[in-house]
Amino acid sequence: MTEISSTSPVVRIRGLRKSFGTNLVLDGIDLDVRKGEVVVVIGPSGSGKTTLLRCINLLETYDEGSIQVDGVEVGFRDGAGAVRHRRSDRELSRIRADIGMVFQLFNLFPHLTARENVMLGLRKVRGLSAAEAKRTAEQWLVRVGLGDKLDSLPNQLSGGQQQRVGIARAVAMDPKVLLLDEITSALDPELVGEVLTVVQELAHDGMTMIVVTHEMTFARDASTRIVFMDGGRIQVEGSPRQVLSMINHERLKAFLARIELKQH
Repeated sequence: MTEISSTSPVVRIRGLRKSFGTNLVLDGIDLDVRKGEVVVVIGPSGSGKTTLLRCINLLETYDEGSIQVDGVEVGFRDGAGAVRHRRSDRELSRIRADIGMVFQLFNLFPHLTARENVMLGLRKVRGLSAAEAKRTAEQWLVRVGLGDKLDSLPNQLSGGQQQRVGIARAVAMDPKVLLLDEITSALDPELVGEVLTVVQELAHDGMTMIVVTHEMTFARDASTRIVFMDGGRIQVEGSPRQVLSMINHERLKAFLARIELKQH
């Protein structure tokens, strides 16, 4: 593995392009995310936010450019050259183990309890013993406020509780970066707060995160940096104060106005 200095980004993206047929979804994305940063990605539907996250852990294969996590090219053995060789499934599994992801829909195994859902990756990917995996799973479920739901099946949990199991499952793997894709969009409004509180606590503890969300209060209060995407490109990037007060950028201004209307 490449030697990484303390100042090197955990995630380094250069010239990222991705099309679906004739639809260019990502058009030359450059982005660095350093250890402990919380980068919130905002933008209208279709701007490429979710595709960006899915390319970082190669749920979508990117067409051009480079994505490195902790100095390792994610999808290909030879970076951004003209001829690229996709990594083997074994190599990809090892790299993906360091990239946690929490989805819009909870993606829990319905026949497994909360504890068993969290234990699964710890056993199969990290190779922990049953006792170690059980202890780690229980620690994280307690941490996200589900200590009394260890033996509950997903259908016995609320949407907010299921999403907290999903977060516990991702962070229990001790990832180098955690990707969160609109994790509150499928929740009833009264359940949103309990999930975002967990994420804010992770941010406070120094978890490196890239978060796609429409929750502007969270973006303002919990992020290190906000990235505004539109048309497959990063249009604006800066601190929460800089981005959310940038009223002279027409696309950003229009987007924020629409979000404000929806949330009131």
